[in-house]
Amino acid sequence: MGHIRVLSDQVANQIAAGEVVERPASVVKELLENSLDAGAQRIRIDVEAGGRKLIRIADDGSGMMRDDAMLAFERHATSKIRSSDDLLSLATLGFRGEALPSIASVARVHLTTRSAEDTVGTEMEIAGGKILRVADFGGPVGTTLTIRDLFFNTPARKKFLKSEQTELSHIAALATHYALAHPSKHFELHSATHALVEAPPVQHASERIFQIFGRDVLDQLLPVAAETNFERAGLPEPPPWKREPDWQPQPPGALRLHGFASRPELQKLNRNSIYVFVNQRLIRDRLILHALTEAYRNILPPTSFPVVLLFLEMPPEEVDVNVHPAKTEVRFRQQSFVHDFVRDAVRHALIQTRPAASFLSALSHHAVMTPSLVPDISPLPGAPEPADDGVRGDHPSTETHVSEARRGAPMLAEGSDGAEAQATSDDLDAFDVARFELQPPALPPAAQVLPFRAEDFAATEETAAPSLHGLADLRPLGQLEESFILAVNEEGLWIIDQHVAHERVLFEKIVRDRNVEQVQRQRLLMPVLIDLKPDQMPLFAAIAAELERNGFEAEPFGPRTLAVKATPVGLVGRELERTLIEVLEQTEREQQVENLETLRLRIAASIACHAAIKIHTPLEMVKMEWLIAELAKTEHPTSCPHGRPIVLRYSLREIQRAFQRI
Repeated sequence: MGHIRVLSDQVANQIAAGEVVERPASVVKELLENSLDAGAQRIRIDVEAGGRKLIRIADDGSGMMRDDAMLAFERHATSKIRSSDDLLSLATLGFRGEALPSIASVARVHLTTRSAEDTVGTEMEIAGGKILRVADFGGPVGTTLTIRDLFFNTPARKKFLKSEQTELSHIAALATHYALAHPSKHFELHSATHALVEAPPVQHASERIFQIFGRDVLDQLLPVAAETNFERAGLPEPPPWKREPDWQPQPPGALRLHGFASRPELQKLNRNSIYVFVNQRLIRDRLILHALTEAYRNILPPTSFPVVLLFLEMPPEEVDVNVHPAKTEVRFRQQSFVHDFVRDAVRHALIQTRPAASFLSALSHHAVMTPSLVPDISPLPGAPEPADDGVRGDHPSTETHVSEARRGAPMLAEGSDGAEAQATSDDLDAFDVARFELQPPALPPAAQVLPFRAEDFAATEETAAPSLHGLADLRPLGQLEESFILAVNEEGLWIIDQHVAHERVLFEKIVRDRNVEQVQRQRLLMPVLIDLKPDQMPLFAAIAAELERNGFEAEPFGPRTLAVKATPVGLVGRELERTLIEVLEQTEREQQVENLETLRLRIAASIACHAAIKIHTPLEMVKMEWLIAELAKTEHPTSCPHGRPIVLRYSLREIQRAFQRI
């Protein structure tokens, strides 16, 4: 007898469940997407014991007729596609027909549904993949699915679930994500004790952000909007002798982007506050994450992450969503084009807005590195404390998670329930970064930055975000501790860190000069000898050409010594040695994941840092005026190349409020 046999449907469904149903939040995701595909306007989610005991999702969507309801629990039964060609132009969130049979194979399922065409609905009970009962049901149009005892027949899977609190936090994050993506729909999430998410329908995305995260977070976000057309590259046209008589060239599809990106002072410990939707589908895409990292490069510290809510809209044929069992990953047909478009659109918004850090917000918790934005899940009454497993990607607002991140502990990827990955910077940059070298911040050809709709981001004089457009009007008053410049204009009092301000000025000048091969250098009367570690000499050889283009003239002088004959203007004495050692040490850490443009920016940042005016340095009034004027000309006066804030503004309104004048 042979060794190969066909698996039973029950075993096949349980194997499929292992791919689709990773945890309770995975069940919520699949059922939530089905409700949205059914046109539901109101969705309520109820959970008990973190989803282990109960998950109930009720919607007012189109519902199902009896035949469809029974077919829905057969493998690969779907109303979304008819042929393989449909996979290339999917406009629905679900399409495989695997979710319901996979869930039913590892849980006890109760379904009630009624379509508008039927006067009587259908009620079904299924356990372990077997239909136990089918009956008539009298109720409203829509569908309610109740999932009990998840993994009751696969106890090994059940052991891998985390604490109730952790599983509940994943469900809350998922409900939050989809509420953000569909502001016109009503979402509710209830645990056994209280409501976790209540989001009535609103008209605009900014109102939804206000509902979920509050005014403080909304005030820290900048609107982003841009659109372009896909390039013709990759769209082969048939030669003339193969064209049909009615053939017409296919117009390029539109690529649109809108959403919000955080001001630099709002920083997070991980990428869990980056919400990306492609055609309203929540995704976790390394390409987009890398584009956002590049957009904030030299604006945020390397270990900090922004808050981003980004919606990408494109023709369905431009994105393949059939590359992951849980449909959380996608593949773009024109990856480089999408990457550069996202990067430059976000960076352009930061350049145009020139956000300023408020003096008061810098002192508040918003300026401090904080965990990701998710609804606060308080421990259930009488429930045990969550397990101390924060570094494994559990509830990101636990103190364990914060402390581990501050110690630099690696953060592993979240589950397939749609939460953003917590990959390390090295893991992210390793994603084919050589293909995505930084370019000057300009949108792709034919792209245009759209004026963000005022109704999407209504700002009044009271709530308008401070910007650095008024830098050029500042009048310096003097120095504080010979380190900080105090200046005023009609907007209020400004405090400028003289070292990082000069660092930003020098950094952008070095980058400009390097791009046109006009770096200024100074020759030394006597070569400066710098001793290196044995493993640093090969690193120097690898980047020697780029160092030379940035103003260094150095050559080996023995097996472990460099002789430096010329340096960039401004580097003298110990700062010269510190700069070279710093560049080599960073190269040692990052050589496996660094492209040429990143190396250029890193060298420029090191030179600027060591050549800039130091703290505790007295400055004459004319020098302060010069520094402020030069800072006003930079593209990113918000932060230094290493992500530290340059300017704090104490607005006139804040001063008046502090003195109880208003």
